[in-house]
Amino acid sequence: MIPTAFDYHAPTSIDEALRLLAEGGDDAKLLAGGQSLLPVLRLRLAAPEVIVDLGKIDELRGVRDDGDAIVIGAMTPHHEVVESELVQQHALVLAQAAATVADPQVRHRGTFGGSLAHADPAGDMPAPVLALGSELVAAGPDGRRTIAAADFFEDLFTTALGDDEILTEIRVPKHTGWGGHYAKFTRVAQQWSIVAVAAAVRAEAGSIAEAKVGLTNMGSVPIRAVAVERALAGTSADDDAVRAAVAAVAEGTNPPSDINGDADYRRHLATVLARRAVLAAAGA
Repeated sequence: MIPTAFDYHAPTSIDEALRLLAEGGDDAKLLAGGQSLLPVLRLRLAAPEVIVDLGKIDELRGVRDDGDAIVIGAMTPHHEVVESELVQQHALVLAQAAATVADPQVRHRGTFGGSLAHADPAGDMPAPVLALGSELVAAGPDGRRTIAAADFFEDLFTTALGDDEILTEIRVPKHTGWGGHYAKFTRVAQQWSIVAVAAAVRAEAGSIAEAKVGLTNMGSVPIRAVAVERALAGTSADDDAVRAAVAAVAEGTNPPSDINGDADYRRHLATVLARRAVLAAAGA
């Protein structure tokens, strides 16, 4: 199917993009990598009159060091997140999660910020961003504001971004020396996560000193398993101890039931994947 007609703009600055977005109002849509928007347009599930393409705004791309955090531009493609030495050194689980996104073509076109702004609960980037305690920076007509990841994801395909705002960058606190692993379960290659678990672990002398755990597709938003993080702290990095600590990882979640599995199946998967992710992140 062919999309309905629209006006296309490719601004070269954030200010220009914000102006075009404001002029378009409810009839305008932002285009990042296009891996989510273009299929929607082709199916005519959306029919915007104005498309504002962010691809020519250089300041929205790249990864940089900013003291106690690394900053990832919203238009940075997934493959650059995978290959970034800064990400691998300071936020390993992000690189590992990005490496599981779809296929190489999608990873070269799809963007880190676009995935977060789309807020698909089965998307792979929101859970590790949440688990690492990241902050997201939005630009709007009144300037820029910073939104904690815990407040950013509000519901299914819904975020705290205003209709007149653009996600510009993601600030990720450094977890230097932490192990990381993203355990993802799918039935076929390139599928959305049926369930996935992001784990970052700081290990000391065979024990888990600290852990961060995020869950993918276990509710309408990514979930941080805070109780499990507390249970893991101070435990031995062995199978029995980790199995016991993550046993309740699915408590309080609300996973969907669909053709890929019902809610109880997903709760079981979350427990299995949490154990695997934590053990791998701890180097066990």
